[in-house]
Amino acid sequence: MADPPHSTRRGALWPFFVASSAWNLALGMSYILVPLYAHGLGYSGIAIGGLLSLPTVAHIVIALVGGAYTDRIGGRRMALGSFVCCAIAGAVFAVSQSFAALLIGQFFFVISRATFWPAIWSIGSQLPGDRGTQMGRLNATTNGAQIVGTAAAGLIVAWIGFGAGFWVLAAACVGAFGAMFRFVSPVTTHVQAVGGIFTAYRALLRRRTPYYGIVCAMYAALPFSLSMSFYPILLVERGLASDTAGWMLALRALGGAVMGAAAGRYVRNAHGWGLPFAASTGVAVCVLAVAIVPNPLLVSLLLFGVGVASGLMTLFFQMLVAETSSPAERGSALALSGLGWQLAHAIVPIGMGVLVDRFGIETAFPILGTAAAVLALGFVPLHRWAMGRSRAV
Repeated sequence: MADPPHSTRRGALWPFFVASSAWNLALGMSYILVPLYAHGLGYSGIAIGGLLSLPTVAHIVIALVGGAYTDRIGGRRMALGSFVCCAIAGAVFAVSQSFAALLIGQFFFVISRATFWPAIWSIGSQLPGDRGTQMGRLNATTNGAQIVGTAAAGLIVAWIGFGAGFWVLAAACVGAFGAMFRFVSPVTTHVQAVGGIFTAYRALLRRRTPYYGIVCAMYAALPFSLSMSFYPILLVERGLASDTAGWMLALRALGGAVMGAAAGRYVRNAHGWGLPFAASTGVAVCVLAVAIVPNPLLVSLLLFGVGVASGLMTLFFQMLVAETSSPAERGSALALSGLGWQLAHAIVPIGMGVLVDRFGIETAFPILGTAAAVLALGFVPLHRWAMGRSRAV
């Protein structure tokens, strides 16, 4: 059964934004807590990369199923389940000492991520008002919460320890559940998906734009994958304290928040190739330069810059999916194109782990950034291929 209708008054939307922010606060905390905790336990780069990448295989399947169910039971109910899994993950991490226990906690967190984003983006794309403005507001809000979470995690680790940080993460997810429980969808009419659970995917896979969306999502997710894996380790290995690393990584989310608030008013469609090309190039250049530049202030500016570029690509990705899918298949379309996020989370941490163990962390980042810059050159022909005939592959 779909989420029930409700008034379209803006005041009715606050539980949705509060719940989204609380979950993203927990997400921001995980960027510092999980990799630094594993690093502090003495695990190698490959082990840390594996911890963050291996559960993402399940993430891909869960995200596709979650997107399909979002079209059937509504984004609100899927989000509630996501918050429960996130709270369980925080509690498991808080008592974990072995790699196996950490892997279990990461698995629950992956389930939470896989169900959260299709649900929240589906709701956000159908909020009353201008779509670009609402999606920009959602992106700014979630990135702002990640700023608070990342910075707070660094302070908590420095003052109290990792255990307390994980319990705060779990508490934030409990708060997100409470806020979303009060939220009622403002969509006055709901077009419910029909047919089998994967019927929408068969139609979507015959179009070109979902494949384009996957590539866009990978570039949007690249800074997130690094933030939850080797960005904090890079900063700590340069002699920075965990709280300082937290504040610096918060600048990545700040860049995304600024871009979401600014660009949401002006990005009206996904027709032009200039925006995705600029965003993908910006992501690649910032990743390439972050390990070359020794000055912490310049590194901070690069982290802010990669957040801006990632935020721009995220907004383009959301507009692309919203413009090329119907409301009845929106959750499935977001989950399918959102595979790019899962692929980035699966490939980048383990790939970086291999590069770090083989060449060192200062060399691994330029290698990854160079590869991303070379691939970004293909965005112009890719955009023309996808948008020229968007209905059939």
